Amino acid sequence: MASAAFFDLDKTVIAKASVAAFGGPFRRGGLITRRVVARALLGQLVFLHLGADQHRLSRIRETMLSLTEGWDRAEVRSIVQRALHETIEPIIYTEALAQIREHREAGHRVYLVSASPAELVEPLAEMIGADGAIASRGELDDQGRYTGRMELYASGPVKAEEVRSLAARAGIDLATSFAYSDSATDLPMLELVGHPVAVNPDRALARVARSRQWEIRTFTKPVRLRNRLSLRVPALTGGVVAAAALLGWHHARRADRQPRPIAQCRPPSTPAGAH
Repeated sequence: MASAAFFDLDKTVIAKASVAAFGGPFRRGGLITRRVVARALLGQLVFLHLGADQHRLSRIRETMLSLTEGWDRAEVRSIVQRALHETIEPIIYTEALAQIREHREAGHRVYLVSASPAELVEPLAEMIGADGAIASRGELDDQGRYTGRMELYASGPVKAEEVRSLAARAGIDLATSFAYSDSATDLPMLELVGHPVAVNPDRALARVARSRQWEIRTFTKPVRLRNRLSLRVPALTGGVVAAAALLGWHHARRADRQPRPIAQCRPPSTPAGAH
């Protein structure tokens, strides 16, 4: 059976949320209005400053999803394709590209796995030379327009289920495979593979990674870690607006879990960078 490497996208392969990066192109394309900006900003501020349980997150996501009703999927894809290189290339971590290259040279398949919408993730996967992608999908009507409802939200346990399903279809041995993520939200995916790697981890994931002796990697180029906070500012204006407007994929950071231990193992030919 083949081995694979599954990479979360936001803050793992690229330095900020993929939907945030497309705020400008979506505004220029006429998909985002000032009213949408205000509503998305309010929802994000509630999450950042008041916190959000699953019920509140669900309400925020559903509110944002409703804003996309009637959008034409082909138009969204066209905007993404035109802006892809200009928008994404400056924020790709060079360390992530190097790691992807090492996996490819080792004969491993490579997949992007993200809760961001497929309209963004699939072109990015193609751009970096991945074999495929798992991403969220919005429901479409017969004319190819968004209904404002979610067909698949590829986050947390659902993301892990999609990885497991892909592995079964593609003949991938998860025990010899790798997974990379920055968030405790992705613990279900990290637990699936034999070689989980925490990249720029949040506090909850860092705590689990240290307790289980998982490898912890730090990706800093093109953005230094001390500047990561500043990257959230666009997400409060153009960025999360795009996230909200393009099917409302809000990345909820779930509470730390207590999953079973998994043995540590390093990626191919890459020195450990544990901290």
